[in-house]
Amino acid sequence: MFTSRGKGNKYKFYEVVEVSTSKTGKHGHAKCHFVAIDIFTAKKLEDIVPSSHNCDVPEVTRTDYQLIDISEDGFVSLLTDNGSTKDDLRLPTDGSLLAQIKDGFAEGKDLVVSVMSAMGEEQICGLKDIGPKN
Repeated sequence: MFTSRGKGNKYKFYEVVEVSTSKTGKHGHAKCHFVAIDIFTAKKLEDIVPSSHNCDVPEVTRTDYQLIDISEDGFVSLLTDNGSTKDDLRLPTDGSLLAQIKDGFAEGKDLVVSVMSAMGEEQICGLKDIGPKN
């Protein structure tokens, strides 16, 4: 994982999927070629960085919540471990995951969503079906 500043100085969070290095050449330091995927949008990024430079690494957490409700405006209501509700997340934009959540909820299934968090940004990134609602 590493962070990069995007447009408007907003941080973006990437998962590194490939790294290759080049040897020191006539133009200075060895270079590292990173291929990474944005953890929230799944967009690909390629970057070349001198091997002597540091990369910022964010703390990324994944938390599971039980899905309680889906509002008409696209927000979800989630049940936390301590019994309170979390109502500030929108449905994901990923078409496949969005369809799975909506279909499972419409069928009355008990669903658990995984939420990825990094530096104050959160997004639903996964789904588990734990059976029919009782």
